[in-house]
Amino acid sequence: MRKLAFTLFLMVSLASVAQTNLQVLYDFGKGRNYLTSTIEMFKPDQWGTNYLFVDMYYNGGTQRHPSLAYSEIARTLKFWNGPLSAHVEYNGGLLSVGNSYLAINNAWLAGVDYGWHNENFSKTLNFKVLYKYIQGKNPASFQLTGVWNLNYFDKKLTVSGFADFWREDNLNFTNGNNEPIIPSNTKFVFISEPQFWYNVNSNLSLGGEVQVASNFSAVDGFKVSPKLGAKWNF
Repeated sequence: MRKLAFTLFLMVSLASVAQTNLQVLYDFGKGRNYLTSTIEMFKPDQWGTNYLFVDMYYNGGTQRHPSLAYSEIARTLKFWNGPLSAHVEYNGGLLSVGNSYLAINNAWLAGVDYGWHNENFSKTLNFKVLYKYIQGKNPASFQLTGVWNLNYFDKKLTVSGFADFWREDNLNFTNGNNEPIIPSNTKFVFISEPQFWYNVNSNLSLGGEVQVASNFSAVDGFKVSPKLGAKWNF
């Protein structure tokens, strides 16, 4: 799922206003072929940053109603000098299966956040080391997260994205080609979603992302899902 450049966390000028965008992408991944949308918001203040996003997958039934809703809410906190801040986060959502809905396990995370930026904040990098509690599954786990936001050519090209690696016990039912397999048990999950945007103007961006995941969403091993679409910055 997407993580806006809240790599800017404390270092962003407090004069900054909230950044909100809407992304609509078409997923070309094997066995996927549906629209996804993401609305995300990032806002710094004198104590740190607030960040949230909501993902929706439109793959339900013949009418293509939303089949999945997933959200993340994160807060960084810093009232000292230096590149480290405290980080707390919540993840959760719902998945449609036939006429029923299944909960995506609630997860709470807490840890430390290290950030770097260049002089004008056109390039930022961020790394997090987090304790992770997954309700009903793994009461003691961990997550490592990297986030990047890199602007080039006078901010006409943006390369952004995230990579997560965490511990979670999963039972997987398909392979990366969307083929059924003998169910397999795995203990570690990796997902990364690098994005590439051509910024037409301050509001409209065109481009997409590539989701690269391993042992994620009941898929054994690696799966690559490219997406194309647009982003509107409010």
